[in-house]
Amino acid sequence: IIAEAGVNHNGNIENAFKLIDAAAEAGVDYIKFQTFNSEKVVSKFAKKADYQMQNTGSSNESQLEMVRKLELSVMQHEQLIAYCKKKNIEFFSTAFDLDSLEYLNTKGFELVKIPSGEITNLPYLRKAASLFKKVILSTGMATIDEIKDAINVFTEAGIEKKQITILHCNTEYPTPMEDVNLFAMIHIQKIFGTKIGYSDHTLGIEVPIAAVALGATIIEKHFTLDKNMEGPDHKASLEPNELKSMVLAIRNIEKAISGSGVKEVSNSERK
Repeated sequence: IIAEAGVNHNGNIENAFKLIDAAAEAGVDYIKFQTFNSEKVVSKFAKKADYQMQNTGSSNESQLEMVRKLELSVMQHEQLIAYCKKKNIEFFSTAFDLDSLEYLNTKGFELVKIPSGEITNLPYLRKAASLFKKVILSTGMATIDEIKDAINVFTEAGIEKKQITILHCNTEYPTPMEDVNLFAMIHIQKIFGTKIGYSDHTLGIEVPIAAVALGATIIEKHFTLDKNMEGPDHKASLEPNELKSMVLAIRNIEKAISGSGVKEVSNSERK
């Protein structure tokens, strides 16, 4: 289970520490942030997405102006990595540019997360394939052919399919229930033969729980300290008590589907 803190720290390191505390208390495996150089990933002409305008209360601010305020420095990364070790939770981050991929590699991470928006970015994929041994690939907005092209980059670089997990994803924030298309996750597994998972942007916790019952090995879910905070992603995120409930439910589902699969008398029934 990956708790996606993303940019919900609002550029404030104290908020980031509190997010780590909440994720550790909820019992997730990883907390994930975002690593990027604003000037390298956002055009100065780019407008904010509709949901970003609604959630930040500023329609005049550009995408670049907004993202600059959410960027974590190298020093802040070092502080967060150290704090995660102290709290016994795995630090993780998504890199959005080539230099950020290099930086995360220097920190000894073997696992890379490809965000949905970079699935057709060939130079980025090749760089990631040259630096990391394990891949999580998000597929929001992607077609099967685009996923196939991305997977080929990694397998041609010598990364085995067993080291790749493909996440079904829908990038609308929040995702309407009728657009989740959860069986597409199973379709992905049939075609590519990799491990599968689900990156969720719906409101609530029921869809990721259902995804686990259908075979997801990774769940990624945005969370925040408070949905009412100003920022682009807070509204479509879980609050700490909801994150804790999701983790508990997923752990119960893991137990419930771990049986032999054979209809027989269980230990609790024998009496």
